[in-house]
Amino acid sequence: MIKVLVTGVGGGVGQSILKSFQDSQYLVVGVDGERLGTGLYAVTKAYTIPYAVDPSFVDKILDICTSEGCSLIFPGMDAELPVLSQHMNVFKQKDIIPVVSSEEVINISDDKLATYQFLTNHGFYAPLTVDLSQWQINNLKFPLVLKPRRGGARSRGVHVVHNLKEFDIVLTTLNLDNYVAQEHIEGEEYTCGSVNFNGHCYGPIIMRRILRDGDTYKAFVVSNPPLENYIRTVAEELQPFGACNFQLRLKKDKPFVFEINARCSGTTYARTLAGFNEPVMVADYLLHGKIPTYEIRYISILRYWKELVVENPRIERLKQLGKIEGDGSEL
Repeated sequence: MIKVLVTGVGGGVGQSILKSFQDSQYLVVGVDGERLGTGLYAVTKAYTIPYAVDPSFVDKILDICTSEGCSLIFPGMDAELPVLSQHMNVFKQKDIIPVVSSEEVINISDDKLATYQFLTNHGFYAPLTVDLSQWQINNLKFPLVLKPRRGGARSRGVHVVHNLKEFDIVLTTLNLDNYVAQEHIEGEEYTCGSVNFNGHCYGPIIMRRILRDGDTYKAFVVSNPPLENYIRTVAEELQPFGACNFQLRLKKDKPFVFEINARCSGTTYARTLAGFNEPVMVADYLLHGKIPTYEIRYISILRYWKELVVENPRIERLKQLGKIEGDGSEL
């Protein structure tokens, strides 16, 4: 079997990736910065690693990939994307491919103001977005969404304010240098997955979703050819590498993209269940030259919690050795 490294397996994105590789020709080696990262106990080989801000992060990832014979790296943490992209050549010299986009694409997707500027500069719809530190009250109408400009995740730090009084109260709690104010668009929300190589978008798949605490709680795969064509056009202008996720709402039947994630997402496994397996399609393309193909099932996906029992000696062994083995059957 071909080995791939998946990072951040303690979180929803990493777990979504490793579940998508189940029953495939690919064997997952999982890594995480937290010893109690759930996915570490659900793969055949797992390691604890430094966080992406640690100077030893790249060397540790490279050492694990080399010793385990991993051909690809699938990042599950946003903080790791720019680091892996900056050191792309270090890995490629060892015949290891990090599945990450260029630094330019990562910067656009991680910065809500840059996302807005990219979309509008290329003629795409996007909710009006302004830097909160340069806020002018006449720029936008209430209600407004106040959100971190960079580094946001799962709706953390996001506030919807409905009037000037609410705005002034919330404003006192925020770091204005890292916040934007964004037009609030009512209506149903969509998450759209895609696979992209050499400026071509393979896909996408469109899912209407219901959120709970910032995560997709229920997802409904829909057929919407105009929206599919629109996402394909946006993706081919952006030119990400590998999987890329677009989040949007409709305003007067026009798709307004408000977030781009240049990576796999927490809904990657939901898309796999619907016949659109991003990680396997990416791996097949990069390692075997196989053009991505899929057959979408129009289904509803309802999420639920699942417990994972881990014997205490395994946790202690990981603490002492920094790595453990398993049979990979837990998830």
